[in-house]
Amino acid sequence: QVQLVESGGGLRQAGGSLRLSCQASGHTFSLYGMGWFRQAPGKERQFVAATTRIPTTYYAGSVKGRFTISRDTANNTLYLQMNSLNPEDPAVYYCAAGLREGRNVILGANYDYWGQGTQVTVSS
Repeated sequence: QVQLVESGGGLRQAGGSLRLSCQASGHTFSLYGMGWFRQAPGKERQFVAATTRIPTTYYAGSVKGRFTISRDTANNTLYLQMNSLNPEDPAVYYCAAGLREGRNVILGANYDYWGQGTQVTVSS
């Protein structure tokens, strides 16, 4: 089993920045690819970014150029640097792990493990 714990969420003004962290523990050899998803109230869960073991990174079009995903393999930690936050970004952000090679990174069903989420709020 793998446990994922997100941190770093909070309130920022539009245009500001936040860095989310996801600490993994347990059977970390099962982490494979990892990603971030978000879910706003009344909306479906949405892919944000992912990184594979190669590593290759993927981004949703709405965050490309503003968000950066990175991974500290030695410390089993995933990061999401979020810059230029805008009113479309507020949501609960979830860390996910267990993405096997060759699987579609944007499908949440392809990840085996999920964190509890961290809230991101953006004020205008």
